[in-house]
Amino acid sequence: MTERTGQDEERTFAALAPVHGRGFAQTWWGRAWLKALEDAALDGEQVKAGRRLARAGAVGAVSVRPGRVTAVVQDRDGTGHRADVLLQELSEEHWDRFLGMAVERAGHIAALLDREMPPHLVEDAAAAGVELLPGLGDLEAECDCGAWDHCGHTAALCYQVARLLDQDPFVLLLLRGRAERPLLDELQVRNVAPVADEQEAPEGLQDGLDAAEAYAAGEILPPLPEPPPLPVEPGLPPSLDTEVPPAPGVDPAALGFLAARTALEAHRMLAEALRPGHEQHPVDDELTLHQDAVRLAAGDPEPSIGARLAQGSGRDREGLALAVRAWRYGGVAGLAVLDEEWHVQAESLARARAALETAWDEDRRPSLRSAHNSWTVIGGSVQLRLGRDGRWWPYRKERGRWAPAGPAAHDPATALASVSAEADA
Repeated sequence: MTERTGQDEERTFAALAPVHGRGFAQTWWGRAWLKALEDAALDGEQVKAGRRLARAGAVGAVSVRPGRVTAVVQDRDGTGHRADVLLQELSEEHWDRFLGMAVERAGHIAALLDREMPPHLVEDAAAAGVELLPGLGDLEAECDCGAWDHCGHTAALCYQVARLLDQDPFVLLLLRGRAERPLLDELQVRNVAPVADEQEAPEGLQDGLDAAEAYAAGEILPPLPEPPPLPVEPGLPPSLDTEVPPAPGVDPAALGFLAARTALEAHRMLAEALRPGHEQHPVDDELTLHQDAVRLAAGDPEPSIGARLAQGSGRDREGLALAVRAWRYGGVAGLAVLDEEWHVQAESLARARAALETAWDEDRRPSLRSAHNSWTVIGGSVQLRLGRDGRWWPYRKERGRWAPAGPAAHDPATALASVSAEADA
């Protein structure tokens, strides 16, 4: 519950419940607030103590007003201390710049009304010379415990404010000097004035630039910078070894594996994007849930994670192992050949038969039995499967199941040769 006083110049938030099993800041701007605290605090142990106090629900009602946020924080022995965190208010000139910038882009106002603070709003404000989020050393501390830097009480207050910012970025704007209602009223006044001026201007005198002139001016602009170099290797995901126990249903090992595989996939995609001619290739379709489970399983997870991926892919363990092998040979296309049995249309069938007839000399051609898109060597344990793209995929029978035996080839003889010798032996 929020109490508003003094013509919206102060807001009081009731004490929040203790936090269990999750971080304090869920939004990027809430995390930026905490980063300003954690980077500037001289004593990291005090920050950790504050986090523990906030997590235990030791922070009382929080009062927010321009330039200052206040709360009573209780120590573990029940002793209460008044803690204050100060943030410099924006000057009138800075507010004028911010309001002018916000009016120019209606999306900024809409985002604030939705209780969001998108990065581009903060970036545009910074470009106008207005820093909304606190930086290093911007959060000053005052506490009646006598500490001259951030103590556990002011750190706890900062962690609690991060939760409030998650819910409502107007808390930050109030700290910077403007309450929500007056701020929105001034934005509305500024938003109406340009429209009225444009309606009163004589026809032909509105500001603007001919589209053809704007397009032609593009030739005099400087070229785009070179793309960034590809990192030598994927980045390392953050450590999940924390003092906080995982929330119910969260598997840290599985989450760590997922983060590592995501970093690898991001590195692969960046490498492809930087390859010359990449823009001429079509964009790949988004993976289905079953396909993505196989992709992840190709990263050799531990058995417990592999079992979960098998369930997510709709397969048993042996079926997932075959799917992983198909994925490693050919990605989505290789997996489709494993999973799909399709009727070959007349035109594609004629091309396939022609390829089979010309791939070998007549006396060396194997006897094949066809069914749908598969051709099996009669009396053998080797099979060819035709993909929808016209390529041939070799398969071998293992423990009663057909298993992928190699990458695809455009020539059926090449595909079959990679496994037939081993099968005959």
